[in-house]
Amino acid sequence: MSILILLAPPRKRLLAAGEAAAPAGEYDYLLSPDGRQVAARGRRPVRGLPRATQVVLVLADADVAWRRVELPRAGRQMRAALAGLLEEQLLDDGEHAHFALAPDAAGGQSAWVSVCARPWLAQHLAQLEAERVLVDRVAPLSWPQAAAHGHFDATQLHWSRADGVASLPLEGSLARSLVGDPAGTQWTAAPDCVARAQDWLGAPVTPLGLEQRALAALASPWDLRQFELARRTRGLERLHHLGYTLSQPAWRPLRWGVAALVAVQLAGMNLRAWQERHELGERRAALAATLRETFPKTGGIIDAPAQMQREVETLRASAGREGANDLGPLLGAAAAAWPDGSPPVDNLHFEPGRLTLSSKGLNGAQIEQFRSRLASDGWALDITPGRMTLSRTAP
Repeated sequence: MSILILLAPPRKRLLAAGEAAAPAGEYDYLLSPDGRQVAARGRRPVRGLPRATQVVLVLADADVAWRRVELPRAGRQMRAALAGLLEEQLLDDGEHAHFALAPDAAGGQSAWVSVCARPWLAQHLAQLEAERVLVDRVAPLSWPQAAAHGHFDATQLHWSRADGVASLPLEGSLARSLVGDPAGTQWTAAPDCVARAQDWLGAPVTPLGLEQRALAALASPWDLRQFELARRTRGLERLHHLGYTLSQPAWRPLRWGVAALVAVQLAGMNLRAWQERHELGERRAALAATLRETFPKTGGIIDAPAQMQREVETLRASAGREGANDLGPLLGAAAAAWPDGSPPVDNLHFEPGRLTLSSKGLNGAQIEQFRSRLASDGWALDITPGRMTLSRTAP
């Protein structure tokens, strides 16, 4: 799974309350095939960024503050509750702050809360997503963790421990007084700052570039896309993201497998359809041959079964025999099923296949008895006010 890591430019300070610095038009990026190695790096405008299965926006150390609080049991109102709880500890209005909770944090427990500038982060996300760069996760470069770690860059020391994270200026005595004994902390520095960091610390410092720090941030359990900035993938975005994911080389065997399966299914359906058409053609040819052999004078054959039925009816009529739709069979069926003790019919009307009788003098029970007896012999009875129409049951 390819991962595109975007490094958010550090936020400008000294802005008016609620004002968001305009996001940079370009981003430093790393492209990793597996989250452990870097396959490509560079700086590009948003529209020119490479595509990847997952996109992670990484925030600089100094752009994220950390507070440990006793979480209220606020449920869906947690964001508003945090704004009120941390109001006195924030330099900005709580409405302009964005909060994120530690993984698995729950109300009533002590947990870490990350805080950053909401308008600034929202603008970055909007700028990226406007160009279809869908950010799946926002991660910090450093976060509170059990193993103490200090990293030097040109002007600051970023120090993370189990009790918090601090970005301290190297000038002055504040950082020296807080660091104390350097033992027990893993110290790293940007490659071009190693010598200065060792002089300042008086202890060995391991070179660690921004690339390695960004890859390490992928292992962070934190995702700052929460509350109002949580990812909401809908409709075309979801389809676009799924389509791009499936287009990656890692999914090539699945794509080939699905294509082969579809091809086999289509081939099977076409073969089955051809077989059925062939069988139907053979049956029609056999019926046509039977019709010609039985009735040699038949002209063009359009509907062999119907034409054969008509020829049989013609022969039956010529021989003077009754057919199933003649008056005799209909009268016989009516007489055999006539309700016991019922008076004779007043009148009747015949047309081929249908015999209409008067229902005067019959009550509801007698009519139902008549219908039941007819149905058992394969006849249908249609009842209208004052009349009953007898006909063959449709096959």
